[in-house]
Amino acid sequence: MRAVVQRANGARCEIGGRQVAGFGGEGLVALVGVTHGDGPDQALKLARKIAELKLLRDRRNVLEAAAPVMVISQFTLYADTKKGRVPSWSKAAPGPEAEPLVELVATALEERGLVVARGVFGADMAVTLTNDGPVTLVIET
Repeated sequence: MRAVVQRANGARCEIGGRQVAGFGGEGLVALVGVTHGDGPDQALKLARKIAELKLLRDRRNVLEAAAPVMVISQFTLYADTKKGRVPSWSKAAPGPEAEPLVELVATALEERGLVVARGVFGADMAVTLTNDGPVTLVIET
C-alpha cells in the first residue's frame, strides 16, 4: 500500500458540489492506494504509521493532538508512467480488492480514537485542502 499524507489546516471532499467529508483546523489528509498482493497486514501497518508519525506542529502526531484524518482512495498512486504519455493503471488493485483495504485503514484509525472523514470509493471527488507547511510525505508498506 502507498499513501500520500499531507498536513492540512482544513480539508474538504465534495461530490457533485456537495460536501461529503471534511474537517476544520489541524489534521491530516491521507490519499491511499492499493496494489496487487496487499492485504489487511499492510492496511493496519499503514494506519499505524499515519496515526503515529509526528507530522503536526510541535512534533505531535494526530493521536497526541486529537486531530482528524481524512482518508481518500487514490488508485492513481500506482500509475506506471515509464512508457509513453498515457499512464497504465495495471499496478493498482481492482476496486473489489482495494475498497475493503482502504476502509480498513479508516476503521483502524477510528479504533485508535481518531475522528476519520472518508471520501467515497470510486467516486469523482473534488478534494481541497490547505497544505500546512507544506508537509507532504509518501508512505509505503
